[in-house]
Amino acid sequence: MEFLLEGIRAITVPQLIMYVVGILLIYLAIVKGYEPSLLLPMGFGAILVNLPSSGVLNQTLPGIGEVQGIIEWLFKVGIDASEAFPILLFIGIGAMIDFGPLLSNPVMFLFGAAAQFGIFFTLSAATLLNFNLKDAASIAMIGAADGPTSILVSKILHSNYIGPIAVAAYSYMALVPLVQPLAIKLVTTKKERMIRMPYNPISVSKRVKIIFPIVVTFIAGLVAPASVALVGFLMFGNLLRECGVLNSLSDTAQNALVNLITLLLGITIAFSMKAEEFVTVDTLLILVLGLVAFIFDTIGGVMFAKLINLFRKQKINPMVGAAGISAFPMSARVVQKMAIKEDPTNHLLMHAIGANVSGQIASVVAGGIIIGLISKFI
Repeated sequence: MEFLLEGIRAITVPQLIMYVVGILLIYLAIVKGYEPSLLLPMGFGAILVNLPSSGVLNQTLPGIGEVQGIIEWLFKVGIDASEAFPILLFIGIGAMIDFGPLLSNPVMFLFGAAAQFGIFFTLSAATLLNFNLKDAASIAMIGAADGPTSILVSKILHSNYIGPIAVAAYSYMALVPLVQPLAIKLVTTKKERMIRMPYNPISVSKRVKIIFPIVVTFIAGLVAPASVALVGFLMFGNLLRECGVLNSLSDTAQNALVNLITLLLGITIAFSMKAEEFVTVDTLLILVLGLVAFIFDTIGGVMFAKLINLFRKQKINPMVGAAGISAFPMSARVVQKMAIKEDPTNHLLMHAIGANVSGQIASVVAGGIIIGLISKFI
């Protein structure tokens, strides 16, 4: 009987807090429908790794010796040793993206760049709050609302806060429908949100769509070499989609590969959610800074659109600028929903998608630039 009660007696207060965090993530996934493929594995994994003497972590058992835990093994193989999970996920993301709306309206490239403002703002803020430069840069990447990029940057920079950063990045991705409307309304008027933008796309040839991912890979590789892994795999996935001769591989990348890697990545990240490392004042501060980065990325895109409108006759709806963050396609859907709420006949989805896929590229390149800059300073 005493043996059966050992586990219960070994539970600590921080572990109880992590059980609550895990159940909250599961609740948001199932009841609220917030990115269930991400939050549910993370929530369940948070419970698994915080059970006393959890078998999913490495441990030494009397009379048996070293026993390998599956989640710790997955973390070391898929993230710690190679960053394989986040990088492989980008093949599937690339295969799902249609760059047509962006290529038919190239001005949307600018919004992807503008919507990274929050990253650099938060990097400065985190440094002022006494985080070291590597941790500050990793925390700032939460603003991109791009889980794989945040994980990769924090791993390459050897941040001490990979777990909180991953949780914050994926959580804010899931909470895009709640956070972005508040940020957008904070800096726009109803009149601005009702600006109409007729969609008259320029025809984009198949040749251009095939050349585009190759050119982007070259440019990103020369400008931000550290981004090549993510940009290259993102563009490779897109090339699978657009080449027209590998439809079965494109379909596999969009479905089977994305689902499998998302599942493994979600539950593997839980390794960094162990109570003794996660339940700290720094974690709370990271969550706040991540939210600041996310909000200022959104505001940066909106304000840039308003700036451009000072020099244009045909105005851009500033909400489109908010879609320049990397949360694809959630941010584009938010902009469309807000536009229809203000005017049921105003459809901004395709414009927003153009900005949104631009943000996907820009966030990865921004991560590469940050890695390059930090490596020169340290």
